[in-house]
Amino acid sequence: MDFRVDMFVHQRWLESRLEISDDIFEEGDDYVTLLPEFFDNLWQPDPYFLNSKIAEIATLTHKFTSVTLYKNKTVRYAARMHAIIACQMEFQLYPMDIQVCPIYIESFSSNNQKVKLRWSDSGVTLNPELKLLQYNLGQPLELEESDGYMPEKVGNFSRLTVYFRFERQIGHHLIQTFAPSSLVVMLSWFSFWLGLDAIPGRVTLLVTCMLTLVTMFTGLRADIPPVAYVKALDLWMAGCMVSVFAALAEFVVVKVLDVQYQYQVNKIPKVLPMRISNMEKGQCATVASWEGGAVRSRKATQTPTTPGQTSLQGNGGPPKPARRQSLLSVAWTDTDTGVEKIMWREIDKVSRAVFPILFFVFVLLYWPILLMKSS
Repeated sequence: MDFRVDMFVHQRWLESRLEISDDIFEEGDDYVTLLPEFFDNLWQPDPYFLNSKIAEIATLTHKFTSVTLYKNKTVRYAARMHAIIACQMEFQLYPMDIQVCPIYIESFSSNNQKVKLRWSDSGVTLNPELKLLQYNLGQPLELEESDGYMPEKVGNFSRLTVYFRFERQIGHHLIQTFAPSSLVVMLSWFSFWLGLDAIPGRVTLLVTCMLTLVTMFTGLRADIPPVAYVKALDLWMAGCMVSVFAALAEFVVVKVLDVQYQYQVNKIPKVLPMRISNMEKGQCATVASWEGGAVRSRKATQTPTTPGQTSLQGNGGPPKPARRQSLLSVAWTDTDTGVEKIMWREIDKVSRAVFPILFFVFVLLYWPILLMKSS
């Protein structure tokens, strides 16, 4: 990972060994611009960019350099350069990441006993019209002067360091990533209002939301270098995809519960109405029931019971208790209202509130933590 810099480099040093004749200076001037062939005969410092991949002087028809000699034997060198600087960037907080990229300037062959590098009073200045597409460049720049041991060159060398602070702009990702993905998640919640009579529409809605998030996530991964760790944007997209996947799983659950409910409802046998007459007078009555597609009748006898109660016994022994079909697993009756409650419908009603609440809790945890770490 790297960044490109176009810059003007100015160097100034005092060359006390020079013998300067006043004839080379124009009247009223205390400096003269040297020709390149004269500059080649002067001693020159040899600074270089320690962490650069490419560094070269800009050229058009010739190199953009100039050398100025002052009467006090000060030599000033200026050049237009461009360099590609390597930077160890970290993307754990992407897209709220802040990258700090240094540029190291060091003498190549002269150790710190021969050459001591110092920043000028003006230091490093930025073009006030400089604007980056994705970053804000933090100011003021941090400058540092140090001496470091270089094992490759076996010695201590003077070093200058300037730190560039790149703060990524979040506006682009708010419009292109966070807002669309949030809307897709909210769109998946509409499936809870679609009954099971709209299965094709419900499945299409959820699958389309999932594919949209996958496509969006794939496009975002192409914008940054592949890294082995999890980024903040990965957590956001994972949260959105889990929310949509959970809505799809909820649909599968309610569909299975509906199938079980319909099966148990249709399995209850149908009994024809019975008509009992003259039981109070002790007369025999006939009980008719529907069994196996045919009507069977039997005599019912009256057995003594407590006053005000009558019991019927058919031919074949004591009465058998009626079989009860339990629907407690998929349906139940509300004891207060007497209304039948079906489990899959109740799950849909609860999901209409639970899914938005969980997603908003995720958002409330995600953004404060991200902002706190990025600051």
